[in-house]
Amino acid sequence: MTGPQHTHGVEELCEAGSRAYAEALKQGRVSRRAATTAPCLIDLGLLHPDPDDMERLLPTPPSLALHAILRDIESEIHTHRSREVKIVETLERFMTPGTPGSPQDAPGVVVLEGLPRINTAINRANKACRSEVLCVQPGPRSAYELRTALPRGLLLRERGARMRTLYQRASLHSPGLRDYLEQMGDSIEIRSLDDIPERLIIFDRSVAFIPASADRTTALELRHPALVEYFATVFERFWRQGIALHEPAPPVPAEAGISERQYAVARLLSEGHPDEAVAKRLGISVRTCRTHIAHLSTVLGTTNRVQLGVRIAQSGMLKDPETHQSE
Repeated sequence: MTGPQHTHGVEELCEAGSRAYAEALKQGRVSRRAATTAPCLIDLGLLHPDPDDMERLLPTPPSLALHAILRDIESEIHTHRSREVKIVETLERFMTPGTPGSPQDAPGVVVLEGLPRINTAINRANKACRSEVLCVQPGPRSAYELRTALPRGLLLRERGARMRTLYQRASLHSPGLRDYLEQMGDSIEIRSLDDIPERLIIFDRSVAFIPASADRTTALELRHPALVEYFATVFERFWRQGIALHEPAPPVPAEAGISERQYAVARLLSEGHPDEAVAKRLGISVRTCRTHIAHLSTVLGTTNRVQLGVRIAQSGMLKDPETHQSE
């Protein structure tokens, strides 16, 4: 009669295996007889024979086992990636114009289910892109997302394509974004807004991708010219309202008529104080304070408080307090 089957990985380590491995680590070794209930430990490399006593097994330290297993996983991923490239190269040879199923004859709307299929479609469009990518990125992007996106961005830069990305203002502090932007260099232009639409990617104004589910595990690939043009127009309208990340705001003209009191209001606003706190600090009413804020918004051409705070900081108007006019 055969013994129990243990065809599982470390991530599904059975109860018998867990007990035997823990005991081996505690005692420093274990007899082969004691390990017969968990043959998986030898198969997984968690136990190995003692060269001084072949009837005993030594435990592999967890740190060494972890390193070996992760190395094997990385090797498998590399193998799958190589296979993916070969599959693409094989099938793309047959995707000539007029061939059924080629990109030129793709339907106007395709539903993409699952992140692997979504990423494959985006990578395909990225590979075909030659001039411009338009992106809307609401919410912070994780360091992993940015590392994944960087190779695509660098390929675009090598081909001379440019990227314009619209971020939500609060998302500009996501981990890894600064490093991502430094590596992309002047091939990417960033603007930000308080409120922007859902995620959107447009390649060469010929194909667009938008989410089709709240968790973004389903997406739509759009190739109908009218739909793509519509989303490109939406992007451009938001883009014109956005605040550039690196470009300084225009200097405040001398004839703008900003008083010393309004410079003081601007300084406190740039420090993040609410209207009530600014009014209290300056000994004025909240209504008067908001009148000063409205004047600053008009001079700097802003439409909301976030824009105003950014423009105040960018304009350099707080660097020369000695030039302020009297109220």
